[in-house]
Amino acid sequence: YNFKPEEKIIDYMVEDAGSLVSMKLSGFLSELASSSPAPGGGSVAALSGALGAALSLMVCNLTIGKEKYIKIEEMIKSALHNSEKIRKNLTKQVDKDTQAFNDVMKAFKMPKETEKQINERSKAIQDGYKTASSVPLETAEICEQILDLAKIIAEKGNQNSITDAAISAIMAKAGVDAAILNVKINLKSIKDEGFVKKMNNELNQLHKNAVEKTEDVLKIVSSKI
Repeated sequence: YNFKPEEKIIDYMVEDAGSLVSMKLSGFLSELASSSPAPGGGSVAALSGALGAALSLMVCNLTIGKEKYIKIEEMIKSALHNSEKIRKNLTKQVDKDTQAFNDVMKAFKMPKETEKQINERSKAIQDGYKTASSVPLETAEICEQILDLAKIIAEKGNQNSITDAAISAIMAKAGVDAAILNVKINLKSIKDEGFVKKMNNELNQLHKNAVEKTEDVLKIVSSKI
């Protein structure tokens, strides 16, 4: 397995186009710090998860091709493929979350002069909040997947980078926690009780899974350092 950084970097950049993710890091941080409410916590949740996935990718790349790890190379290649897919998905979520929030704001600016306009505006606001809840839920679900990969990488991957596997899990868990908070704040504005109940059940299970999986990874790493 010949690692070619220029090819890998090009691979990683594919499908990364988006107004936020195309920014320089300093520009993104300035935009985040500004008085504009978006990008906000939802985009940061996705970014946190993407950083976690990227760290898992790094450990995979530091494992593949090493004689010491030849027996588990196919397993690590599979983890690399899945980590790359997750990283790309979360990179998209950075912009997707901000867009969802902006759509809610557009709905609030709709005219409300007539009864028809009031009803259309109300429906658009409710639909907007549902989307603004669904996007961070998706982010949390994707972030949780990193934890399964981080466990494999911590157990089997290059042991010189084992703390990077732990940090991958920590960043993924932060992504889950942050995304869950974003879902909850949007659920407060949704009148559809069935939708809210279903979402809350999913959030509770996601949180439980993330806590348990992160603890598993950290135990593995702690026992080896």
